[in-house]
Amino acid sequence: MPIKSYPKITVNCNTMEHLHWFNPYCSLPERRMSTVALQALGTGDGWASDRRGHSAFLFRMGGSMLLMDSGEPVSRSLRAARVQPDDLDGIILSHLHCDHVGGFFMLMQGFWLDQRTRDLTVHMPEEGLKPVRRMLDAAYIFEELMAFKLDFTPITARDTFLVGDIRVTAFPTTHLKQLREHFAGKYPAKFEAFSFLLETDNATVAHSADIGALEDLEPLLQKPVDLLVCELAHVKPNELFAFLSNKEIGHVAFTHVSRPYRENLDELKTKAEATLSGMPHTFLMDGDLIKL
Repeated sequence: MPIKSYPKITVNCNTMEHLHWFNPYCSLPERRMSTVALQALGTGDGWASDRRGHSAFLFRMGGSMLLMDSGEPVSRSLRAARVQPDDLDGIILSHLHCDHVGGFFMLMQGFWLDQRTRDLTVHMPEEGLKPVRRMLDAAYIFEELMAFKLDFTPITARDTFLVGDIRVTAFPTTHLKQLREHFAGKYPAKFEAFSFLLETDNATVAHSADIGALEDLEPLLQKPVDLLVCELAHVKPNELFAFLSNKEIGHVAFTHVSRPYRENLDELKTKAEATLSGMPHTFLMDGDLIKL
C-alpha cells in the first residue's frame, strides 16, 4: 500500500519564544487540522551546546500530547512553546543517559510549583524506576507535595501501551550494548534503551531515540510510516542514508546530529539529498515544527 502523502510545514526560528505549540488566536478546528505535529524541543547530541538543547520532542497525535525524553532545558522549552502543565498526556524516557533525562527533575519541580492536577504516567526502563524516585526525594520533590499522582511504569520490549489516544510500541536497541559488555560485571544493570512506534488510526510515526546499529531501525520500518525521527550520532551517515532510501517513509527528520558530523552539515545535507532520491527530509534544529 503506498504511503500517504502529507503537506509539510517546517518552521525555523532562532529562539523558542517565537514558536508556539498552540496559537491562542486560532480556532479549535484549526488546531486539529494536522494528523501529526512534531515540535523539536531539543535536538542536540551528548555534548553541551550553546545552540541546541538536549533530546526532547513533543508529539501531538489524535488529540493527545506526548513528551519523548526530557533532556535539559525541557522545562524552559515547554514554557516557551506555551505548553501548560496539564497539557501532557504522558512522558517517555527512552533510556537513562543524561542528555535524555537531565531535565526531568526540574520538569517535575515545575509541575509541583505550577500545580499540575492531572495524574501523569512516566514510562522508562525498569532499572530507572527506583533511582529516579530517589533523586526526586533527594531534591525534596516528595510525592505528597504533588497535586497529582505521579506513576512510574517500566517499558517492556515489544509491548504496546497507551499515552492518551497514542498507541506506543517499544523496541529494544543496542545503544548501550558496548557499555554493558565492559561494565556489567562491576555495575549490574540491564543497560536498556528503546525506540518507539507511535500510532493512531490516521498516522504512524517512528522514533529511533538512540540506536547502536542500523538493524535497530528494522522493527520500526516493517510497514510504511508517515514520519521517522532518526538520530544521526551513532551510525555512519552514508550507511544510514542508503539504508533509508528504499524504505516507505513519508518524511525523515534527522536529529541528535553529532558534533563532528554537524561541523560539515552542508556536505551532510548534500549527501542526504543525493542518496534519499527525493524522500522529504529535514535536519532538525531546536524550535522546528513539522506538521503532517
